[in-house]
Amino acid sequence: MDKKDLFDVFDGFSQNLMETLAEAEALKKQVQDLVEQNASLRLENDKLRDRLSHFSQMEESDPSSKAISSRKENLENIYEDGFHICTFFYGQRRENNEDCAFCMELLYRE
Repeated sequence: MDKKDLFDVFDGFSQNLMETLAEAEALKKQVQDLVEQNASLRLENDKLRDRLSHFSQMEESDPSSKAISSRKENLENIYEDGFHICTFFYGQRRENNEDCAFCMELLYRE
């Protein structure tokens, strides 16, 4: 093997090392981004859990919310039985159990 061939082999090896290093840097950047995203999602998840527990505690401490939910459940049962619960057609049977926009608004009002 002469000097030129040896130089070409080392040059090719050097190019391969540079490409591998670039790929490793790209992977390192991706891992860093994923770790940051994971940390952000964990914080958001913790905040949402705290908020959910706060709402659960509020719901448990507020007895009127249970009464409201039972009333709403009764209305849902009547609606599912095929009757209107809206003020326009209250008590009338729904034709072919088609949904009524007025009833739906009443059921899913916040």
